[in-house]
Amino acid sequence: MTATTPQPVLDFHVRLAPRPGAGERLLTAMDDCGLTRAVVCAGGTIDLDRLSRQLVEGGHVETDADNDAVLQACAGTDGRLVPFYFANPHRPPEVYRARAAEFRGLEISPAVHGAGLADPRVAGLVGVAAEFRHPVYVVCLERGGAGVADLVGLARRFPQVDFVLGHSGIGNIDFYALTLIRDEPNILLETSGGYTCVAEAALSRLGADRVLFGSEYPLQDPSVELAKYAALRLPAAQWRQVAWDNAHRLLGEEKR
Repeated sequence: MTATTPQPVLDFHVRLAPRPGAGERLLTAMDDCGLTRAVVCAGGTIDLDRLSRQLVEGGHVETDADNDAVLQACAGTDGRLVPFYFANPHRPPEVYRARAAEFRGLEISPAVHGAGLADPRVAGLVGVAAEFRHPVYVVCLERGGAGVADLVGLARRFPQVDFVLGHSGIGNIDFYALTLIRDEPNILLETSGGYTCVAEAALSRLGADRVLFGSEYPLQDPSVELAKYAALRLPAAQWRQVAWDNAHRLLGEEKR
């Protein structure tokens, strides 16, 4: 049996586009690709042209993500869509704390809001995540204060929190990220965007219990990320860990 054998798949990273009918389109895309469940974060906090410029030149916005739209999209799906809170570090952590019980995890984005991972405001948000047993999803950047080494420092400050390094690290061939997080058991890797060789190396160096399938829908079609794993021809048990078991462990649903 290989990764192409039908098995349940939880996509650990999709975004809700900021337009009418986005929730319905997400569910249709999941059906088309055979995705069983998905972790949903707000999208559209920053337009893509500005985001791409900030990735290169720096900068930030102080705009709140539309977390209410995420909750609305997830409501009534019987747990198929799992809401994460996209935090704005320019607001006090009490804003997140007041809503945390409605969500299942936290996202922090230096690319969008600009706050580095050693910033006390970020630590405040992670402290709230620890209170609510939320996993924390982070996208790192090739920039001081926002790199994978900075995520390692944050994870060491909060060993009780599970962190997810998004998008296979920085760029599409970040073997160095694997080296940096290898000895940090509370950091997992979500593999959207990275080359097949990075996913394969992550399975070997970190172990299948620290790798998560994700797509970054709608910016990436989930079928592309599924094809990446199909090409690896993983044993069915290993694919089950990546596509299902690890995500449910982070969500506190090991028995699902």
